Amino acid sequence: MSSKQPSPADQAFMVRAIQLSLENVRSGRGGPFGAVVVKDGNVVAEAANQVTAVKDPTAHAEVLAIRQACKKLGLFELKGCDLYTSCEPCPMCLGAIYWARIARVFYGSLASDAAQAGFDDSAIYAEFARPHAKRKIPMIPMMRQEALAAFREWEEKPGKVVY
Repeated sequence: MSSKQPSPADQAFMVRAIQLSLENVRSGRGGPFGAVVVKDGNVVAEAANQVTAVKDPTAHAEVLAIRQACKKLGLFELKGCDLYTSCEPCPMCLGAIYWARIARVFYGSLASDAAQAGFDDSAIYAEFARPHAKRKIPMIPMMRQEALAAFREWEEKPGKVVY
């Protein structure tokens, strides 16, 4: 995987992600986050945080941009696409980035910068390290054998789309 230095084009895409974050704050539509998905040097999708506007805690800029890009491209993964985001991705967005198989992520501000502005996700990272039963939101296992039926059927299903 390439980790080359950002090019002038990369800088232009990051400028757009930052511009989206600023416009979002100024408009009052959401938090200070913007994201742009690019494939082959072309913008495929862009979004700004809409958590409070649409009352959806998953409506982060990165997730929204990934959803739009997948819809536009007609794909469930974004291999070969780059993501430009105004801030280092939170744990949820990072999970979405990996599931989408984004090639590279360019980010502006750091998670610590977001934390200073009131967007602190360090508690979520700390929760990941705790045993399920000791998490702030307890994770309680139940009916595993019954739930495994879906995996068994999936494994036996001919013609499934593997992802």
